[in-house]
Amino acid sequence: MKTKLLLLILFTICQASAQGNSTEIAFLADVHFQDLYGDLEDSDYPGVLNPGSNSYTLVRTMASQLHSTRIFNENYFALLAALDDITQRNIKLVALPGDYTDDGQPVHLRGLSEILNHYTKTYKIQFFITTGNHDPVGPFAQEAGKNDFLGEQGKNQPIYSGDSKYIRNPEVEHPVVVTRDIAKMGYVEVMEILKEFGFFPKKRFLYWETPFSSYDPENYEFAKALYSSRIENRTYLLKDSLRIPDASYLVEPVDGLWLLAIDGNTYVPQKNGELSGAGIGYNNTIEYKRHLFQWIRKVAENARRLNKKLVAFSHYPAIDFNEDESPRLREFLGPNKWQLERVPQERIAKALAEAGVKLHFAGHMHINDTGKRAYGNGEFLVNIQTPSLAAYIPGYKILTITDNTAEVETIVIEEVPGFNELFPLYQMEHKYLNESGQPVWNDTILQSRSYREFAQSHLENLVTLRFLNDWSPGYRKFLSDLSGKEILRLSQYRGDFDQLDFLNNDKDISEIGNQLENPGDYESWTGEDMILDFYKIRNADKLAFKDIPKNRLDQYRIILDGFHNNPSLKAAENEYTHKLYLFTSIFRSLMKGLPASHFKIDLETGEITDLVKN
Repeated sequence: MKTKLLLLILFTICQASAQGNSTEIAFLADVHFQDLYGDLEDSDYPGVLNPGSNSYTLVRTMASQLHSTRIFNENYFALLAALDDITQRNIKLVALPGDYTDDGQPVHLRGLSEILNHYTKTYKIQFFITTGNHDPVGPFAQEAGKNDFLGEQGKNQPIYSGDSKYIRNPEVEHPVVVTRDIAKMGYVEVMEILKEFGFFPKKRFLYWETPFSSYDPENYEFAKALYSSRIENRTYLLKDSLRIPDASYLVEPVDGLWLLAIDGNTYVPQKNGELSGAGIGYNNTIEYKRHLFQWIRKVAENARRLNKKLVAFSHYPAIDFNEDESPRLREFLGPNKWQLERVPQERIAKALAEAGVKLHFAGHMHINDTGKRAYGNGEFLVNIQTPSLAAYIPGYKILTITDNTAEVETIVIEEVPGFNELFPLYQMEHKYLNESGQPVWNDTILQSRSYREFAQSHLENLVTLRFLNDWSPGYRKFLSDLSGKEILRLSQYRGDFDQLDFLNNDKDISEIGNQLENPGDYESWTGEDMILDFYKIRNADKLAFKDIPKNRLDQYRIILDGFHNNPSLKAAENEYTHKLYLFTSIFRSLMKGLPASHFKIDLETGEITDLVKN
């Protein structure tokens, strides 16, 4: 009996020891927080009265949301739901890889700071932020505003930081509201308002430095870090005498963990004397911020030498996020579509891996994805794309890291208290648009029963209203109008595609023989459904499978494999058949990508193991 008790005690000690060597970090990317209930400090405009909650809100129109890659309003509630979920899991470290506000406006920065401070004080959570292309939008403060806030009676309500350049349209909108609280802040202002969340050192941190620090871990002192953190000591020369802040930092919040917050924002001088935006990311960073990559190498070397677990995060992806299908996408849609300019060059991953970075978390694209590059000799990089709370599929990542492994789990935010609180305002907007003869959006989105459904409906509307404009109109109509059975027949055809006239609607596809026995029911969906599912899987990876009927997914696999194994289709030169080859090849790759839902990474070999039970 004593022996069994002793073994039990030893087992418990070993388990506790193993658990004690692991650290959990949550990653919340692209929150795009807009403070619905914020006060404009220099204006008495309270917002629009919501008849459902009897409260005033600063809310954007549904019409504007359905044309944007992000939700503007309901992500306010999604952020609170995600933070509540994190507290329930007792996670104490949270990283935000950029785009945490709408556009770095004071009213939203203050609101975000208030929320994060609440969770810090109440639940002892430490937040660590890096910059995105929406915060700051530029290195210095600038005038800004939006004309698509929702006003009384459902009309648009313009709100600007200055009205000198704004041209009103009084027939469809209210008079402009002017407030400095809607201007876009620069580095100085953004970092000051959010100074509690990693941008500056704290006494409780075990270590903290910037790319410009002159000390090492061995001679670290808080006073040195405090001096090093001053904005004037964290700038680089861009051109002539123009110096730009770099908000990058390294922090050790708990013993043994180094969080590397990379400021990938890069502003390129333009011919007109202005600076570009930062949305292209690392492709410009590696050219114009070479000091940053030199510092990253130094940090990784110190991490190895001191046996620290190094986790890097930036707003920008470091590996192709299109399952390496970007060349085909460029051919399918054209060079300036699908945000292909944001695809990182191959040298980005190589530079980070050779420097010694193995784990890199990113956002920016509002998608769920995993990318990997391996270069031998233990040099590899795994890039984890964190989904946005403001898009489909809404969620965040949890990293559990030990000495030798990293486990990554995607948490989908499905149920969000209050996500439908603004629906009465949207109904008012829809009624006004309808009665005034303006374009009206599809109000079926207001039937959503959960935030996940709401985000899915948002994507479906976005595909119809925006994404499909990138497609060739003829091919779009051709594919949309096909039935599932017709697409199946095409996938099994083994003749010369270039000899078929059905692409010009001169021949019935039903004349093509179906080589599958008992193929099942392919009549319940069309090419239009296939296109929508294509975008769902692109955004959510295999997490989208829950929102697509299983039998349809199985049928997609048969169809896509059929096209993939057809040499005639690959060689076809007809415009439609070639686009069919490109589309199905891309779709097939999206369905077969690396695990992105729940997986484990061996930090010695780079091997990725799927932890999702089939």
